[in-house]
Amino acid sequence: MLPTTTHSAEVMVTARHIASWPRERNALIPADCWRSAQRVAFRLPAVKRAVPVCRNLVRAWLDGQGIDDDDTRYPVLLVLSELFTNAIQYSAGRRVTCRIWRSEGLLHLEVHDRGGTSSVPLMRRPAQTQEHGRGLELVAHCSSRWGRRTEADSSCTVWAAIPLTAGVRNGMAP
Repeated sequence: MLPTTTHSAEVMVTARHIASWPRERNALIPADCWRSAQRVAFRLPAVKRAVPVCRNLVRAWLDGQGIDDDDTRYPVLLVLSELFTNAIQYSAGRRVTCRIWRSEGLLHLEVHDRGGTSSVPLMRRPAQTQEHGRGLELVAHCSSRWGRRTEADSSCTVWAAIPLTAGVRNGMAP
């Protein structure tokens, strides 16, 4: 069930939800339920199949917020995919949380995981022949700023601030 709160929303997605989630890219999620949710958090299992589900949820939130400009949407979804995938790959946790909100011309995105590994997200310069290692370079390119913080409980939050383009409506969706 999706929330219909006024200012913020928190959605817990279980492994059962993930298993039965429609495989179509544009699974129907009504944007109305996100219209007034200025800030949202999605908690999902730390499995690869959760990445497209989280993208789908964020896409619906963007729709509800009236953020329909591809120059904003594409970088947001790319950054989300990279950070969420890294959290799944490098965390020892069983859940990943994605938080998203907008303020002062920026769209803020955080991906939080349990941590538990010695791996720290670092931007690398892989050789052209290497298949992996470009994700954080893409995050840096798409964001006005990004970073990582370790929380008191040793969990990890990686965040990015992505500029809203001039074509994005400032107010809520009609």
